Amino acid sequence: MLATVAVLLAAATAQVSGHYTFPKVNNAADWSYVRRADNWQSNGFVENISGDQIRCFQRSHAGAPNVLSVAAGSSINYGANQGLFHPGPMAFYMARAPDGVDIKNWKGEGAVWFKVYHEQPGFGQQLTWSSNGKSSFPVTIPRCLKAGNYLLRAEHLALHSAGQPGGAQFYVSCAQLAVTGGGNTEPSGQYLVSFPGAYRANDPGIQININWPIPTSYKNPGPAVFSC
Repeated sequence: MLATVAVLLAAATAQVSGHYTFPKVNNAADWSYVRRADNWQSNGFVENISGDQIRCFQRSHAGAPNVLSVAAGSSINYGANQGLFHPGPMAFYMARAPDGVDIKNWKGEGAVWFKVYHEQPGFGQQLTWSSNGKSSFPVTIPRCLKAGNYLLRAEHLALHSAGQPGGAQFYVSCAQLAVTGGGNTEPSGQYLVSFPGAYRANDPGIQININWPIPTSYKNPGPAVFSC
């Protein structure tokens, strides 16, 4: 009986250790600038891309206590609580809160999100991902963005089980930023998407067997990357 319990505990520990969360930016304290995600204890993932959790991994809105000031054109580091050991792409999105709205209270609803980065794999005998094993990810704030308060959404899409419908795993969180300097650009049109709404379960970059046959191309889900 004790041996069975030990085996079950070991299996549970292994499962949790293989998962992760994104709790910090610039090595600040966990959840000080990042909204505390629902997986802050479990290290779990979002499965339902049609629910509100796909936005910032929160069933109920709760702002972070602080807002990070960052200059347009500069880079910040978004941190995971351990190395990423599932294959798949990192992506970053941003959304600008309306002028006069407290970013801590803003939910980021509607078609307000634009992508500022997504990762492409290397191709060969298997897909390789530059994010694999890493726990810190630099992201550059576009230099032309209009100053204001923004949400920065980190997303890792784990594809190891994505050959089956609903098998993709999304690890997500949102940081609160005050972007200074910059220009007058506000992305619009085809660059803007909503969460939920940006993805479909059968998008080719979400439902994909990366193990066999080995893909020779990969189409990231969501819109094109915005650049100045």
